[in-house]
Order: sequence, then C-alpha cells, then structure tokens
Amino acid sequence: MKISVALCTYNGEKFLKQQLDSIIDQTVNVDEIIVCDDRSTDQTQRILSEYSAKFPDTFKIHINEKNLRSVKNFEKAISLCTGEIIFLSDQDDVWERNKVEVYIQHFQNNEKLQVICSNGFVIDDNHLKLDHYTVWDAPQFLEQQNKINHFKIFTLLGNYATGAAMAVKKSFAQQTLPFPDIESFHHDEWIAIVAAENDEFAFINEKLFSYRYHTNQQVGGIFFTKDEAGKQEIIRKYDLQRPLKNFRDVKMRFRSIRDKINKFENYVRNNSDKNVERVLQSVREEKINLEKKVKSENMLFFLFFKYLY
Repeated sequence: MKISVALCTYNGEKFLKQQLDSIIDQTVNVDEIIVCDDRSTDQTQRILSEYSAKFPDTFKIHINEKNLRSVKNFEKAISLCTGEIIFLSDQDDVWERNKVEVYIQHFQNNEKLQVICSNGFVIDDNHLKLDHYTVWDAPQFLEQQNKINHFKIFTLLGNYATGAAMAVKKSFAQQTLPFPDIESFHHDEWIAIVAAENDEFAFINEKLFSYRYHTNQQVGGIFFTKDEAGKQEIIRKYDLQRPLKNFRDVKMRFRSIRDKINKFENYVRNNSDKNVERVLQSVREEKINLEKKVKSENMLFFLFFKYLY
C-alpha cells in the first residue's frame, strides 16, 4: 500500500523541521511527501530543498506560482499525491512515531472506511504539552453514552475532524475535489461531512499527533479546562441526544444548521456541484428532523423558530 503525505507550507521556518522529522521517523515509512509551498518569504523553501536533497525519492516540492491560501493549496497537494492513502499535514505540528501504522491498521481492518481522524496532544511553541481537554475528546466522551452519528454532529453541531489529524483514501479524495469555495468552510470539514454522510468516517481516540498552539492564536471553542466542568461543556456542545431545554439551546442548534444550509445554497446557486447538492439535501432533511424534535419537546419554541426566526 503506497502512502502519501500532502503537506502545505507558508512561512513555516520555525517548526517545519520538527514536523518533517516526525513524518520521516515513522514506524511505517511513507512513500512520498508532496509539499506545496504558498510562496513563503522566510527560510521555508531553503529547508524544503535541504530535505529534498537528503531524501530525493521521498520529497516532491512544488512552489506555487501565486498564493492559493490554505483550502486551494491542500486541494493542489492532494491532487498531486499518488498513494492509496493520503495523510494531510500542517507545517508546525508533530506526529507520534506510530501514527501511520495505527491509521493503516484501521483502514485494513475496515475496508469501508474512507477517512480517519484521531485525537491529539496540544503543545506550545516550546514543545511543552498543555493540559487541556479539546474538541477531539468529544467522540470518546460521547461513546460512553451512545453510538456517535458523525454526520449529524458535523452538520448540526460542529466539526472535530481537523485536517492535521486526517488521512483519506485517494479514490475517495478525488470524489471530493474540487473543494467548494465557501467562506469560513474548510477542506477538512468538507471531507469529513462527505465521508460521514455514508458512515465512511472513523475517529481514533488514541492521541497520535501534537497540535501546535501559538501564543497569539485564537482558541475559542477548541480547548477546555481539564476537569469535570470542561468535560460536561464538551458533551453539551456535541451531544445530539441532549434535550433542548432552553431557548439558547434551540437557538444555537437552528443557527448552526441554518448557516450551513445558507452557505451550501449560495454556492450551488452559482456552481454546478453534485456533491454539494447531495449534501445540501441531506442537511435539509436533518433540519426537518430537528423541527420535529423541537416540536415534540416544546411547541412554543417550535413555532417561534419555524415562523419568526
């Protein structure tokens, strides 16, 4: 099984070597590392050239002619990969040595799977691990209560499938391209939604990468205090089975699904994309199911949000 890594870089000189070393030093070797650099102005390209010279059979470096930004740069990198399994990679994280091995085992044990993500550690600029709960803890907390419906969670509540932890089968990735150009809608969320729609997405609770948190980074909704209050906050955020007891709960649920519907509708209005049209129909059906749920639990809330909100 040929294994590819799709790595996108932009001015990543500070931490790039740590990430590249962690990818090279896997218990199961990757076959190729496809790097698309988005016209870095620091020493990133020099670092990439050094690794390419040292590992010429593994590294394939592409310098973009113009700045593509994250979503389209990953689209390019993925399209250039030739492996059966493609691991997405940010430039400043660090992989655990057995990450590739564990993912490949999961793909081999369940041929239906098209996309896999995992939990991860959080590290600071000094490579020190931070003691937080994160959104990536949500699946294991929810599994303690019931079976997880990833598609409904992604469409109704939010996304915990980050690209830094994602691996995808090439045959499936090709079906998701080109990524829809929708504001505030990223490639990892799109890949996860399409895979989860047909129950082809899986989440590994083992922590298999370290996510780099920078001191000037906005982290709202990602990190939570590592105590019972933090755990319950994560469960409240992602638990589909939780009764919608108050106005705020219902408002947040309707707002989330309405925003996705609006984004998809605006996109298909100007673009012919059967993938987006199909997912849009599924999301509309989930909105109908949500209306039925609210109607059964609180008729007053149902009437307000159906006709006034």
